[in-house]
Amino acid sequence: MLRWALIFLVVGLIAGLLGFTGIAGTSIAIAKTLFFVFMAIFLVLLVAGVAVGRRISGA
Repeated sequence: MLRWALIFLVVGLIAGLLGFTGIAGTSIAIAKTLFFVFMAIFLVLLVAGVAVGRRISGA
């Protein structure tokens, strides 16, 4: 998912440089959305992993 966010970011930047502002804006908005979804999933899995690790170690 992070890879797709970076791809959309690059497409948006290139489109912006070439003057395609509509495509650039949409592409960067998609990249931002994918990035924040990736971060949310990452944080949920990180917290779940820490919780499982503490339960297994008995601390």
